Order: sequence, then structure tokens, then C-alpha cells
Amino acid sequence: MEHEPSRSDMLLRMQQGEERLRSLLLQGLAGDARAYQMCLTDMGAHLRAFFKRRLTSLPHEVEDLVQETLLALHNQRHTYQREQPLTAWVHAIARYKMIDLFRSRGRRDALNDSLDDEMQLFAASQTEACDARRDLGRLLEQLPDHQRLPIVHMKLEGLSVIETARATGMSESAVKVGVHRGLKALAALVGASP
Repeated sequence: MEHEPSRSDMLLRMQQGEERLRSLLLQGLAGDARAYQMCLTDMGAHLRAFFKRRLTSLPHEVEDLVQETLLALHNQRHTYQREQPLTAWVHAIARYKMIDLFRSRGRRDALNDSLDDEMQLFAASQTEACDARRDLGRLLEQLPDHQRLPIVHMKLEGLSVIETARATGMSESAVKVGVHRGLKALAALVGASP
């Protein structure tokens, strides 16, 4: 008997897809033409689904919008900020292309219908996630390496104490102390923020 995927399963798949696309894009930006081609192909499939859900009354426009968005992504690839989620950047460009389509057709009413609550919630959560990552990065920069590195490796990257010790050259006990003291220091920094 097949069960529906849970919300956490779906979120995990979305995160894995995000990480795969981001990795391919970064490899492509570093000169790997094959990775870049794979990235554009995968993004094309993602964008096709994105536009089909939003353009039910204009299905013949989907493929044109996919191609226009891929071209815009290619032309604007230098604007992608590596610390930001890739899908937020892609969806922002896709949304602008969709708005351009509606403006060219004089369809403000369709624009309002297409940008439904789900999209607004997704955009808000992506923005909040970007802001949180940026803020966390700024806070972590204020910590000394012996506190910052164990937190990054263990809490953000999911490495074990042993793996973190190997990666940083610290002892296992120093890693544990670094995480404990670093988290306390972060809490103090957050408490001191205006």
C-alpha cells in the first residue's frame, strides 16, 4: 500500500533538488559546460511545472515563458548570490517574465489570479529563509574560528563530532566545547541585537 509523502518528505526532496541545481549551476559558473547544460535542462523542467500551475488559462504560453526565463537566467547568471537559495532567484526571474506576459496582454486581472496565496506564501518563506541565512552568517562571522567552525560543520552541515574534529584539526572535546560556547555566544549576540 502506497502512502502519500509527508510534508517533511516533500520538504526534504525540495531541499535536495535545490542543492543539486545549485551545485550544477556553481559548477557551470566555474566552467563545467556539461554541468551547466544539465542545470538548464533541469531548470527548464522545473519552470515548465511552475508556469503550467499558474497559466492554466494560457497553456500555449508556457513553453515561450520557459525559454524566455532560461535565457534571462543565462544572461543574469552573474547576479546570482551564492549564499542565497537558487530557487528564490529563479522564481523571482520567472515571476517577472510572467508579469511581463500579462502586461503585454493587458491582463492585470489574470495576473492577480495567477499570483495566488500559495505563491505569495512561498515567496515570503523564501525571503524569510534568505534573510535568516544572511543574518545567521553575519552572527557567525563574529565568532572566533574555534566556535564558528564546529557550529557550521555540526549544526549546519550535519557532520558528527568526529568528522568535525577531522575537518577542523580540533580534538573531539574541543569541538563539543566550541559548539556549546559558540551557541551561548550566538544567543548573547541575538539578545543584544536591536
